[in-house]
Amino acid sequence: MTTATNIDQIASLCTQFKLPTVAAEAVHCFTKAGHNDALESLLEVLEMEAEDRRQRRTVRLRQASKLPVGKTWGTFERDKLPAQLRQKLDELAGGAFLEPSINVLAFGLPGTGKTHALCAVGHRLVEAGHSVLFIPAYQLVQELLASKRDLSLPRALRKLDNFDFLIIDDLGYLPQGTEESEVLFTLMAERYERRSLGVSSNLVFSEWGRIFQNPMATAAAIDRIVHHSVILEFNVPSYRTGAAEQRHAEDQNKKKGENRQK
Repeated sequence: MTTATNIDQIASLCTQFKLPTVAAEAVHCFTKAGHNDALESLLEVLEMEAEDRRQRRTVRLRQASKLPVGKTWGTFERDKLPAQLRQKLDELAGGAFLEPSINVLAFGLPGTGKTHALCAVGHRLVEAGHSVLFIPAYQLVQELLASKRDLSLPRALRKLDNFDFLIIDDLGYLPQGTEESEVLFTLMAERYERRSLGVSSNLVFSEWGRIFQNPMATAAAIDRIVHHSVILEFNVPSYRTGAAEQRHAEDQNKKKGENRQK
């Protein structure tokens, strides 16, 4: 049975597919021809088309994002994090922070899960239809420097502006130079209150002078990136160290078992 809801859904999907004439006339034509019952089949086909388009878009967004394939929400060991940090990540995965252009700043020692957390959020955003780009800080800076030398920096910044969420990984492992800090600051200033940044770093704010070279630039960068932000502090043991210790213990137990058998 065709309901008013189904009719509205048909019109909505046709409009979504940029088929205004079909949206306006399909139901009327089917009903006039005595094929009212066929409208349910039409809606079913339109819903299949919508799902197929959603899946293709997700594939395109994931490829363009350059997110590490293995660092997803499903592979992220969230149970090892404090409850408050888990709650913040759950909220971020919903994507509401993108509309007000809130930044996400992840701090912690190497191996504590900062990168995986931001990538996991990125994958969830892609699944919801948002554009994301993951890029190591050193690579981003080198690409911006190359664009500056080619007098195409504004174009490079506009290209990055197409992404709803730009994840800059390992901010701190950068060559220390004035040009590097200038292009990085320019990017932050361009996205300020317009687009969201995600940043992972093992340097706390008091050490950012190593990145931006002078106190004024450091203060300005911190002011812009922190003004609208969520700060994630990964005060947890290193996953990599823990995994290495576990493998070592397993190897030792295996050797002991082999020795006993001998």
